[in-house]
Amino acid sequence: MRKSTTAERLKYILNTRGLKQADILKLAEPFVKQYGIPLNKNDLSQYVNGKVKPGQFKITILAKALNVNEAWLMGYDVVSFDSYDYNTDPEHRIAAIPEPIRQELQEKYPGNPQ
Repeated sequence: MRKSTTAERLKYILNTRGLKQADILKLAEPFVKQYGIPLNKNDLSQYVNGKVKPGQFKITILAKALNVNEAWLMGYDVVSFDSYDYNTDPEHRIAAIPEPIRQELQEKYPGNPQ
């Protein structure tokens, strides 16, 4: 059963993690390259504003980048963290971010581990 929309879930992630849309795009870069599926500023903006619903491939990329369950990101009433990653320790999540992106985020947000 859907409890929310993808737009609402993306806004929730942006607010609770203190991220900007550009940060999500940086986090998604490795998966964009891995799957060969483009994801740009315009796409993400439309998803966040609820103008367009992302297709399954882009949901997969965003869920992997944000370490959340795909169904949760789509608005379903399920556990939010990626059920395949049982280690929900924040340090583990941070370590999973590719080094160049992690460094850039740490420089941009000093003192904020996420």
